[in-house]
Amino acid sequence: MMPGDAIERLNARAKSEAKGDLPDVQPKDAATLIIIDRSAPEPKVLFGRRHEGHKFLPGKFVFPGGAVEFADRLMPAASELDPRTAARLAHGGVGADDARALALTAVRETFEETGLMLGVRRDDTPEAPGGLWSAFAEAKILPDLAAMHYVARAITPPGPPRRFDTRFFAVDANRIAHRVDGVTGPQAELVELVWVPIAQTGPLGLLTITSVVLEDLEARAREGMGHALPVPFYRMVNGRFVRELL
Repeated sequence: MMPGDAIERLNARAKSEAKGDLPDVQPKDAATLIIIDRSAPEPKVLFGRRHEGHKFLPGKFVFPGGAVEFADRLMPAASELDPRTAARLAHGGVGADDARALALTAVRETFEETGLMLGVRRDDTPEAPGGLWSAFAEAKILPDLAAMHYVARAITPPGPPRRFDTRFFAVDANRIAHRVDGVTGPQAELVELVWVPIAQTGPLGLLTITSVVLEDLEARAREGMGHALPVPFYRMVNGRFVRELL
């Protein structure tokens, strides 16, 4: 994928979804997690299909994720972010604690929506800040932030009633330390989970930005997934998407 192709696809999508002079909505800080299974010759990524009854993205296949919560700033971890990852997350004046919270948000939301806990087991797990993080403490699991790769950032263009400033993280499936069954199902936010090779995601009808980020991820994987690699940032400037490298 050439960067220009991605931008044109994003602009075409934004144009098709434009709804006139709707009031602008401030985007919320959010994070999402791409889990990669490399146990087979063809790597797969995890998607969840959203419930058809949701007003936001009904029936869509998505990565688990959501908005930052206060407790995400307080959760201890087994390791901290790679300094290069932390520096890129801090782009635009984001504080160090907030940058760290973004990565923890991706971990918490993944557990909330899939039942999968990403991290490492530790007998000396410190006290958690409450909420869903209490389940991590009970399972004696701490998030492993050094294993998380910051792979993209994207801001929803003006117009939609819900906008997010989303940071996309990726982590290997071997970082799944524990799972809780019964989290997904007919009445849950995600009705099913599927592992799909990146080259076979076409039939899923993914959001344009999801497809673009997956293509960026493929390119990143070919270059070794190092923390030193630049991170693409997609946002709209003067009515058109731009792609900046952080």
